[in-house]
Amino acid sequence: MATAPGPDTEPTIGRLVADVSRDVSTLVSKEIQLAKSELKVSVTNGAVGVGFFGAAAFLGVLAVIMLSVAIAYFIHWNGDGLDLHWAFLIVFGFWLLLAAVLALLGVRKVKKVRGPQRAIKQAQETKKALTSR
Repeated sequence: MATAPGPDTEPTIGRLVADVSRDVSTLVSKEIQLAKSELKVSVTNGAVGVGFFGAAAFLGVLAVIMLSVAIAYFIHWNGDGLDLHWAFLIVFGFWLLLAAVLALLGVRKVKKVRGPQRAIKQAQETKKALTSR
């Protein structure tokens, strides 16, 4: 005669459902943490890029001011201050070049902004694994 298995050897359906529920909850929680981690990196790159754009805009305004002063000196030019005019133009060129470099750095940082690709892939694989049964 076969004996029935003891209560400790085989888990009940209720216990299996509880275990699966806990495991799925843990899996979803870990995927959310992964997505948050990836988004944090992208948001940081975006923020730095926006900061570079802001700095480039500020320096562009300074360059316009310097150009305006230089043009005013050219209009008032009486032949004695040529060196001063060139100095203003050199300073203007420097600010313009610096603004261009900051804008380039900003574009590079903004191009690094991406969605949470690994988290999306992992979620798709989890969905596929859960629905394939």
